Formats: sequence, structure tokens, C-alpha cells
Amino acid sequence: MTLNLAASAAEIAAGPVILAGIGWHTLGAACAASFYAPIEKVKKWSWETTWAVAGFFSWILLPIGFSLILLPRFGAFYASFPAHLLLKVALFGAMWGVGNVSYGLTMRHLGMSLGIGVAIGVTLVVGTLVPPLLHGQAATLFHTQSGLFTMAGILVALLGVAIVSWAGHLKERQLGAEVKEFNLALGLTLAVLCGIFSSGFSFGLDAATPMRSAALRLGISPLYARLPSYVFIMGGGAVVNLAYCFIRLGALKKLSLRADLRQPGPTLAKNAAMAAAGGIMWYFQFFFYAWGEANIPVRLAYVNWMLHMSIYVLCGALVGLALGEWKGVTSRPLRLLWTGVLVIIAAANLVGLGLKS
Repeated sequence: MTLNLAASAAEIAAGPVILAGIGWHTLGAACAASFYAPIEKVKKWSWETTWAVAGFFSWILLPIGFSLILLPRFGAFYASFPAHLLLKVALFGAMWGVGNVSYGLTMRHLGMSLGIGVAIGVTLVVGTLVPPLLHGQAATLFHTQSGLFTMAGILVALLGVAIVSWAGHLKERQLGAEVKEFNLALGLTLAVLCGIFSSGFSFGLDAATPMRSAALRLGISPLYARLPSYVFIMGGGAVVNLAYCFIRLGALKKLSLRADLRQPGPTLAKNAAMAAAGGIMWYFQFFFYAWGEANIPVRLAYVNWMLHMSIYVLCGALVGLALGEWKGVTSRPLRLLWTGVLVIIAAANLVGLGLKS
């Protein structure tokens, strides 16, 4: 009887912790879904300059800044890891960076809603399932109650992503948004490739587990122990993204970094502030991802990526509604949108039930 009471007490205690984890993932996903709002307020700058400034804050300044604050000896911490581990983590970050670059091409040939839907769907599946499979945890996924709940959650989340994406596609058609270079075969190919490469961030998180463990041994709180690994994951992505931006700024005559930076003082200050704000919001999606991860049982760490990506689509839909992007749309796309939102919420609840089992 005592054992049963102890088990029940443990389950009760685990419940709020798991709910907190899902809540932090939701806050991180909300940051991810909202980060482009301030960037859209940048005027008279090329997209490449804007993206580079935002990226400086999100991929370089904040990851290094937080690690400098957290780590007693910044350089010694990273020097304690073998070079091949640091390179592996950075290369996965670069892989994610390639996914970022191909993201724009996906939108160009498939449209925003369909492109996002396919890319996020592929990223969700690949980033969630590949790490545990590589670690020989297939049995956990397919032969345990928690694993089966997670698999069901993935399938339901994919259904929700598909419904929300189709609703967005119908919205674009009703509002007269045309994809001038629409190419279904090429667009789908690019979206799948984008999804696979974007999963590099998930692979980087998995590869950087020794960094997280080392941070915990230093006495860093579990909420912040993931942050030092971002220096190399985001650093690898920064190399690819910034190289793409500066190559385009140097190669295309219609783009000029010098012209962008010669704008009047008020315009320059506003643009820099808005780009920086977007970059900071982008970083905080993974800041709160770390908090969510800290509240999810380690044995089920693979569900963090699924929660982040599915709730990202959910928050993206809600942010679009809040910004008036669905104004003037008929009831059918809106009904589909809310159906998709409810399906994604159901998916998160399925995963939550699996975490408690």
C-alpha cells in the first residue's frame, strides 16, 4: 500500500512539471511564430541586410553572451571537448542553415502555406524520429505505452499541420495571392529537402548532449544547461546564412550593403532596432525550448522537437489571426484553420499523456 501511495504521489508531482514543459515549449513556439513581425517593419533595406543584422543577434551575440554569463571559464569549457564533437555539432548547425536558405526557395515555388506545411511536417517527423532511432531506441517508440502515445501524437500533429496549411492555401487564393513561379513538383522537392536540412538543429541538439551534461556537472541549472551548446549549433547556421547574405550583397548590383547603411539616421536606427528585435525573438524560441526540455523526462527527450514544431504551426496560425491576416476570408478556410488548431492541441495532449505513462 505504501508503494502504491508513493507511486501516486510521484505521478501527481510529475503532472505539473510536464505541463510546465509543454507551456515553455508553447512560449518558445510563440516567439518563433512572431519573430518576423518586427522584421516586416524594416523599410528601405534589402532582405539580406535585414536578415544579417537579425542573425547577428540571434545566432552570435545572444548565444555567446548567455554562455559567457553562465560558464565560469568560457574558453576552457569548450576546450574540454574533443574537436570532432565540436565540429559535428557545428556541421549539424550548418545543415540547419542550409534548410533556412532553401526555405525561401520553397515559398517561391510552392507558396507560403503549402511550403510551410510540407517543410514543417518533414522537419517534425525527421527531427523527432531519427535521433532515437540512431540511438537504438526503436523499441521505446513502438513497444512502450509512452512511445505509442508519442507516435500517435506525431500522426495527429501531421494531420493538424496539413489542415492548417490547406486552410492557409485557401486563404491565399481568396485574397488573390498568386505564386508567379508555382511549380508543384519542384516546390515539393524543395520543401522536403528544406524539411530534412532544417532537422539539422534537432540533430545538433542530440549531438551536443555531452555539452549539456558538462554544464549540469558545473552546477548550472537544468533550465540553462542547454544554452552553451547553442554557441556551436547556431554558429554553424550563422556561417551558412551570413555567407549567403553577403555573397548576394556583393554579387548582385541591385543590392548594396553600403546603400542600406547610408539611410537617414532615424530610418537606420528604426531598421536596426526592428531587425534586432526580430533576431532576439527568434533566439528566445530556443531559450524557452531549453526550459521546456528541462521539464520533460530525459528518457523521452525526443518528444521535445515534435512539441516545438507542432506548437510552432499552432502559434503561427494564431499570430496570423491576431495580425488580421485572415480579414475578409470566408468561413470555410476559417473553419479549417480552427479545426487544424484543435487537432494540433489534441496532438500535444496525446504526447502529454505519453509522458505521464
